[in-house]
Amino acid sequence: MSTPATPAIGARKIHPADTTFRLSLHAAGAVVVIVLLSILAIMFMGGKLAFDTFGLGFIWGTEWNPVTQIYGALPAITGTLVTAILALCIAWPIGFGIAFFLTETCPEKLRTPLGVAIELLAAVPSIVYGMWGFFVLAPFMSEYVQPWLTSTFLWIPPIGDSFFWFTAPPIGVGMLTAALILAVMILPFIAATTRDVLLSTPQLLKDGAYAMGATRWEALTGVVIPAVRGSLFGAVFLGLGRALGETMAVVFVIGNAIRMPDSLMAPSATIASVVANNFPEAEPGTLDLAVLLALGFILFVVSFGVLAVARLLLRQERMS
Repeated sequence: MSTPATPAIGARKIHPADTTFRLSLHAAGAVVVIVLLSILAIMFMGGKLAFDTFGLGFIWGTEWNPVTQIYGALPAITGTLVTAILALCIAWPIGFGIAFFLTETCPEKLRTPLGVAIELLAAVPSIVYGMWGFFVLAPFMSEYVQPWLTSTFLWIPPIGDSFFWFTAPPIGVGMLTAALILAVMILPFIAATTRDVLLSTPQLLKDGAYAMGATRWEALTGVVIPAVRGSLFGAVFLGLGRALGETMAVVFVIGNAIRMPDSLMAPSATIASVVANNFPEAEPGTLDLAVLLALGFILFVVSFGVLAVARLLLRQERMS
């Protein structure tokens, strides 16, 4: 009479629920990838007519004339990159200062309320930022800031004679105003992410620096920042990705002039604002719609690349 085989020591019995759970997780991950690739493919196929008509010259073309059906994406791409990078240059130092204050010098009782208040800025709808920018910030810029910039920097070479000079009429709207709105919008993302990064620094490293007689500034620049440098750049790229795709707030304050910008104070346009303004009038199957979809494809690729770099930097920092 044969005896039943005994399972090997250490062997794990595979339960059907474990297999189902694992397969469901794989399916959930696959859905994200499929949706992402589907959006990319749909945008590319929809904009294929624009690329077939203008070739790669569509990307660096500077003329935008719907009457003659000549389109170039470079003015919108330039406006997108300039406003986003300028907003990042404004928001990053402020966000880093807020994060360092909350983690190092802020009284214990105020850390949580101030942190929540900063994060609540991210919950404000973008259209509210746009209305505030149009009715409050733009008049303030036209009356005080833009005249001061023109009178102060116009005579300074090469700023006064550079490509982005300060000689535009002080009408309030323009790339500079849009960049200020974007800076306020990405500030909570940068501050919150940077705060979490600084909190993740091992306390022993900071205690060791303080024990060696280092000041707060020396501990920050000599110990904390080198330890989390990759994550800090990741926070910056996350803010940049947020600024690249913003639409409604920018539409209110950028002026929506599709031309190569010649001044930071002059009206301009971004990819998102061009699509938002012209999409309702574009008819299916026409070159107008294909151009807008091609612009969306370009913006998707740029934003996806920026966010991918940010995630990669954050992941490397966690693994180190």
